[in-house]
Amino acid sequence: MFTDRRIERHQLPYFLKVFNSITDKPIGFLGNLSEDGLMLISQLPMMVGADFDLRLKIPASDGCFQVIDLRASCLWCHEDATPKHYDAGFSLQRASPEYGQLVAALRQYFSFQSLPASA
Repeated sequence: MFTDRRIERHQLPYFLKVFNSITDKPIGFLGNLSEDGLMLISQLPMMVGADFDLRLKIPASDGCFQVIDLRASCLWCHEDATPKHYDAGFSLQRASPEYGQLVAALRQYFSFQSLPASA
């Protein structure tokens, strides 16, 4: 079973909805993410070993949404601490360049940037 991560995942302070990109129906919420994968929190368990076509809808400043489609394989799934919820870990198989931009933007937003020294 895969348990070691090569890179740090960043926790989100609130959840972004994750949709099935074929039906456009919500299937859960984004728990955390990295360049190579993500964790989904859902009310139904995910099938381990299956590939999923997922869609993220990122709010834009103009009130619209930026759509990011990706294909990911479910590596693991277990019950969440919240009753009737499940956490599932996914490895990315295919993602648009916008996914990498989202990861970079979130990493910058949640990291501590040193401020230039004042005179």
